[in-house]
Amino acid sequence: MITVSLIPSHQVATWLLSTIRNMLNHIGLSHDEHIEEIIYVAAIVGVALLLGWVIRKIILWVTRKIVAWRHTEIGDSLLNHHILQRCSHIIPPLVILGLLPFAFDSSSTLLHLFRVGVVIYLIITITVAINAVIGFIWERYNARENTKNLPLAGIRNLCIGIVWIISAIVIGSVLIGKSPAVLLTGLGAFATVLMLIFKDSILGFVAGIQLSQNDMVRIGDWIVVPSTIANGIVTDMSLTAVKVQNWDNTIVTLPPYTLVSTSFQNWRGMSDSGYRLISRSVIFDVDSVVPASDEMIAGISSLPGMQQFINKVKTSGQFYDPGLACVNGTTQTNLGLLRAYMCHYLLNHPLIGTDQQILVRIMTPDANGMPLQIYCYTTTAWTAYEAVQSEIFEHIAAVAPKFGLRLYNAPSGLDVKSLSKTAASLQASTPDDQKK
Repeated sequence: MITVSLIPSHQVATWLLSTIRNMLNHIGLSHDEHIEEIIYVAAIVGVALLLGWVIRKIILWVTRKIVAWRHTEIGDSLLNHHILQRCSHIIPPLVILGLLPFAFDSSSTLLHLFRVGVVIYLIITITVAINAVIGFIWERYNARENTKNLPLAGIRNLCIGIVWIISAIVIGSVLIGKSPAVLLTGLGAFATVLMLIFKDSILGFVAGIQLSQNDMVRIGDWIVVPSTIANGIVTDMSLTAVKVQNWDNTIVTLPPYTLVSTSFQNWRGMSDSGYRLISRSVIFDVDSVVPASDEMIAGISSLPGMQQFINKVKTSGQFYDPGLACVNGTTQTNLGLLRAYMCHYLLNHPLIGTDQQILVRIMTPDANGMPLQIYCYTTTAWTAYEAVQSEIFEHIAAVAPKFGLRLYNAPSGLDVKSLSKTAASLQASTPDDQKK
């Protein structure tokens, strides 16, 4: 309504034309119709731009006053994102379209050319305004409603792309003077070319919909894509790219359909649960696993929790607790006693989740020895997680000799050299032994 009331009337246009003629007379130029039209067009373009600038300033001034008075969050966002400024660019082409017919004859070719140019200008400004509103709506929703950090930037980019495609079609129809429907029919022949040009955008959009619908990944998730070097936090998602910041602060950019077409690991479940799994083994020499003697049992009964476990086995016999967090072991071997001790150790550790599964179990023996696996859950904080895990296995290495167990170590070069010296020494002493 404001724009319509500010467009000059026919009397104002006539006055402007007469002013131009008087100015030409004053400087001694002849009354050339084309010169008058060009000067008039330049004048109304200047007036339109000035009018648009004045209206924009008035609207922004009024808006700032309202925002300062009401203190609305939406008003602040409108000003911060310059939405009103972008929308106010529609005003100048409307003013120009209202004034152009008064400068030219209805059959003038120049009028048609100027009108086509101004209409294209108007379409572009409308497109910019619509996209500004779309971007504003997305920013508001993403900041207030998108609590799951769903990758909605792709949908925003798709909407903006659709608006620009429609704008290009309308501009093309204006240039050729045909209906947009006719132009769309003609574009059917170029569908294959368009598919090739927008292949990544189309695949990215479909993949983005699948990622959002199935809640497969969100901004802020820690993901690992085995087929790539991506192993870090998702920082941004769009139609054509998923940005992952690795732990070494490098950025890996992936097409969204890579996450859909191949498997990847998302650690969000671990973060949401508040627990992270420790699943690591320590290997013992098989030769060090021996039956538990009375002396050994008596020697380790002073360790925390072991006396109660030994007494319970003696009283009730061997037992197997099916609970999530329990003590399981045997008194028959030194390794069985170590299993019981480590179960008690984990149950009393302040950073081990006792409402989660705790296992101390023997894995399949191999050429290196007999693996003892620690399976439990602790905090998700990375530093604390590594500290707890290191503490557990340091404790196993320190306490294993009390149970008569040896950790496996592959022979080193020093071991081979020592064995060689021993063998050489034995060979050197053999003749003397034979003489004796």
